[in-house]
Amino acid sequence: MLSYEDQLAHKKSIVEKAYRNFSNLPIEMIPLVGDTIGSPLQYGYRTKLTPHFDGPPGSRVRRGRKDGPEQPGFEQVPPIGFMVKGTRKTMDIEDCPIATDAVREGLKQERKRVAEELSKYKRGATVLLRETTTKAPAQPQGPPATTDDPQPISNETDSSNQPPQALQTTSSPTSTTTTKTYITDQNATATEHIGPYTFLNPAGAFFQNNNSILETFTSYIRSHILPPQPSTTSTLTTNNTTRKPPKPIKHLIDTYSGSGLFSITLSPFFTTTLGIDISSTSIASASLNAAQNAIPNATFTTGDAADIFAEAKTRYDGDGDGADECVVVIDPPRKGCDDGFLRQLLGFRPQRVVYVSCNVHTQARDVGVLVRGGRREGWGLEGEKGKKEEVKVDDDGTGGIGNGKGMPRVRYRIESLRGFDFFPQTGHVEGVAILQRVDDDEGNE
Repeated sequence: MLSYEDQLAHKKSIVEKAYRNFSNLPIEMIPLVGDTIGSPLQYGYRTKLTPHFDGPPGSRVRRGRKDGPEQPGFEQVPPIGFMVKGTRKTMDIEDCPIATDAVREGLKQERKRVAEELSKYKRGATVLLRETTTKAPAQPQGPPATTDDPQPISNETDSSNQPPQALQTTSSPTSTTTTKTYITDQNATATEHIGPYTFLNPAGAFFQNNNSILETFTSYIRSHILPPQPSTTSTLTTNNTTRKPPKPIKHLIDTYSGSGLFSITLSPFFTTTLGIDISSTSIASASLNAAQNAIPNATFTTGDAADIFAEAKTRYDGDGDGADECVVVIDPPRKGCDDGFLRQLLGFRPQRVVYVSCNVHTQARDVGVLVRGGRREGWGLEGEKGKKEEVKVDDDGTGGIGNGKGMPRVRYRIESLRGFDFFPQTGHVEGVAILQRVDDDEGNE
């Protein structure tokens, strides 16, 4: 097994190779990748597991046949766990050391429950195990507990009106008692705490699964989301061309916002934050979290994929240069951004972009498009069907994307690249790319 230091070094090399092989950028346009920032916990960090088991033999053949024989039941407890890589075989997982103590207890209890209720199942199923955390003022210590059995507790934020399945761990700092439990109902509410912020989410919805690193991670984003302060406030000269310093950034636009992680934790640094997501359920959670944390300057809207920046344009870009005061955070799913989104982003032309990704290979591909100002064709990028892809661009003679108002081609430069180890003991690495828009005279340097 690799030492943790070697794991971090290996994950740095994954980011380096991704940008070297998938960005289609000259090596001089790719900055040195920073050292991977490690997780405070190397084991016991994962707050969500979804083990599954397959149906009994023959259940797939008989499924859906109304005139066929009754589906067979299980003759024995099936393997409950995860797929063996590269196969359709489920490996039985009795314990998962990278999961939190609460989730590990949940796995043990749910395996026991499935075995006891096996006759109820005629097909396979997926088991949800999600940690939820409650904090309350510490109570005076009483006599030591006399049982090690998990105890149910009530949870006012649990929308199922049923308590989580088990009390797993309780710690009592000076002023707060923290209780961690697991829940199995995907519609129940899971509670996460990140620094001073509290997040409420449906247990089955997406949220980052390593809580231990999130305060460090969001702190890093806060430290890099705004551009470095210029050494002078006077006009700057580049190649005998005089230009003014960039406008101060006042507005955050959080695309793929989910339940508001970035919009809320970054809100103190901006006049306004706008979260956009195509999922109305996510937007409802984000709005709830903004209210829960008393964030007055954060609003959320359900976006149309065909015009994802419509609300942002109305708010900030009425005069054609309002996007100069905007930074956009991107945190897409593993497949990355589609061409339509990249085109709209370049058309909106924010001063700064922060791209967070759980797949540094698709991130490198997309960042390469932004650095080239929308060009894909001719750079050797192959599409899913083996054909050269090209982001459609405005026919303005520049070969890039403008904003439709006579603006020149927009492109970005990579200011920094770094990986975060959200999942120790695995091959996954979270990538963070910080991009700054290149203005006309900068592009000629």
